[in-house]
Amino acid sequence: MTTLMIYGAAGYTGGMVAEHAASSGHGLVLAGRENDREKLQALADRHGADTRLFSLDDPDAVAAGLAGISVVLNAAGPFAHTAAPLMSAAIRAGVHYLDFSAELDTYREALALDPRAREAGVMLLPGSGGSVAILGSLAGHAAARVTSPRKISIALHVAGSMSKGSAVSASQSLAPETLQLVQGALVTRSPEDVREFDFGFGPRSSFPVTLPDLLTIHQATGVSDIETFVHVTAGSFATGDVKDLPAGPSFEEREANRYQASVEVTGADGSVVRSVLDTVNGYTFTSMAAAEAARRVLAGDVRPGFQTPAGLFGNGFAETIADTRIVDL
Repeated sequence: MTTLMIYGAAGYTGGMVAEHAASSGHGLVLAGRENDREKLQALADRHGADTRLFSLDDPDAVAAGLAGISVVLNAAGPFAHTAAPLMSAAIRAGVHYLDFSAELDTYREALALDPRAREAGVMLLPGSGGSVAILGSLAGHAAARVTSPRKISIALHVAGSMSKGSAVSASQSLAPETLQLVQGALVTRSPEDVREFDFGFGPRSSFPVTLPDLLTIHQATGVSDIETFVHVTAGSFATGDVKDLPAGPSFEEREANRYQASVEVTGADGSVVRSVLDTVNGYTFTSMAAAEAARRVLAGDVRPGFQTPAGLFGNGFAETIADTRIVDL
């Protein structure tokens, strides 16, 4: 396997992924829609990559676009619109699929496509960067400290401003209800069930949210009771008209706003362990982790069907990305 395609490379995070992927030594193709032509060409010229233009609305065009590609990394959000057609096309073309979606439905679709992917020998790895890689590594690390883990409560601390693409995705993928995993099934819970997590600088109120990690952590650890929370630093959520937002936070803004995560794992005997992860800004982590995941897949680290980063690469995956560390409390 030698050629990586980044679909949606003209976007804020996609362009950052392309920058990291360009140094891998593999063939690189930057792809997107026709109206992204100029941005893609400028990016391709900078990184010595090729370009392809096609819409995901036409299955035949997608199939032609994936010709000769080994791995496709989907960077085009909202993933609710792009993941399903690109995963289906990748399975038909025998191309391994990655993305960094934070949208639950992407993972439901991957689970539904798992039998077809396994039969075709194709891997589906949504969440190769972002919260799924961060929280999956932390949850797996902490769960390994308990003989028989029964429940995982995990929270992400989001700091700094959002990109325009993230704001659009968030506005279009709001879950109609707040969910948790209970005995392996997704069930509703009250959005008022706020609790405190210590991210390394004292307890912080965190509110329950529906994250794809409810499925991915269960997939990787087998733990059947999981709840996910978020603590958001003031000013992190976009306000006003989305079209007026900048493409994304500047380098200086990213450097000034690190992310953290906190987890509590309860064992069958009632024992509780806690661990905290500290890492670079979420956009920096996502772009680096997605590029590293693609590099590993191109190098042959592949398992057919729906996979998770921690399940495929091990619980230490997040700590291989930039300045990321896990501390046991």
